[in-house]
Amino acid sequence: MPSPWSREEVEATVADYLHMLTQELAGQSYNKTKHRQALSAKLNDRNDGAIERKHQNISAVLIDLLGVPSIIGYKPLRNYQGLLAEVVAEQLRSHELLNRVAATAVELPASPPLLDDFRSILVDPPARAKEARSPDPTSYIRERKPIRLDYLDREARNRSLGLAGEKFALAYEHARLYAVGQKRLADRIEHVSQSKGDGLGYDISSFEESGEPRFIEVKTTAFVKETPFYISKGEVDFSKERGDQFHLYRLFAFRQDPKLFDLRGPVASNCFLDPISFVGRFAA
Repeated sequence: MPSPWSREEVEATVADYLHMLTQELAGQSYNKTKHRQALSAKLNDRNDGAIERKHQNISAVLIDLLGVPSIIGYKPLRNYQGLLAEVVAEQLRSHELLNRVAATAVELPASPPLLDDFRSILVDPPARAKEARSPDPTSYIRERKPIRLDYLDREARNRSLGLAGEKFALAYEHARLYAVGQKRLADRIEHVSQSKGDGLGYDISSFEESGEPRFIEVKTTAFVKETPFYISKGEVDFSKERGDQFHLYRLFAFRQDPKLFDLRGPVASNCFLDPISFVGRFAA
C-alpha cells in the first residue's frame, strides 16, 4: 500500500500545480509532461497515476473550497486529504502573481464566438457526484486563517461574459431548430433577458421541435466543465414551476473551445444546491 503523502511532497506538488495554473490563466503555454517529470524527482517514488490524481485533488480544493479556477485537463477529484487543502490555502495566500492573474482572467470582457457548425457543441453533462464528500472538508478553515477568494463568483458577475454566453446560446437555438426544419419557430425565439429584463427566471424563450415552449437559463464559464455555477432562488423556483420545459444551458471553456451541456427540468433534480448566501432582514 502506498505511503501517505508527506507535507514536503504535498507542498512541492501544490507549488508546481499553481505555477501551471498561473501560466494557463495568463495565456502562456506550458508542457504538463515536463512539469510532471520535474516534479517526480522531488517525490517519494510516486508514479504518474498518483501524481495525476493529486493534481485532480488540487482542482477539487480550488473549486470547492476557495472559488478559484482549476487547470483544464485535471478533472476535479474529491476525497482529498485535509493536509492538501491546508497547503493549497497557505500557498494561495502568498501567491500574489496568481491572484492578480486570476482576478484579471475572470473579469475580462467577452464576445460570442462565431461558428458555422454547432453540431459538435452539445456534450453530456458531468456525472452527478455522490453527495458524500471528504469528511468535513472545511475543517481546516476553522483551524487556520480563513481564506476564500471567490474568483468563480466574480466571473459569474461578469456581465460581458454572461451576455456573450446568452448570444451564443441564441445562435445555437436558431441552428438547432433550423436543422430540424423549424425555421418558423426559430424566427420566434426571444432573448427575454434583454427584451423584458432580468428576474423572470430564464434568459431565452425558445421552442421544442413540437412547438412546445422551451425556457432557457444560460450560465457561462471560461473554465472547466465541472466548474460550479451560481443560480438565484428565482431561477431555481422557476425551474421547479416549469419542470421539463426548463433547460439550463451550461457553457464552459467559452473563451477557447466553447461547449454546452443541457440540464433539463428542475435544477435541484440535476445537481446539488448549496445555500451559500443569506439575506438578513429586520422585522417592521
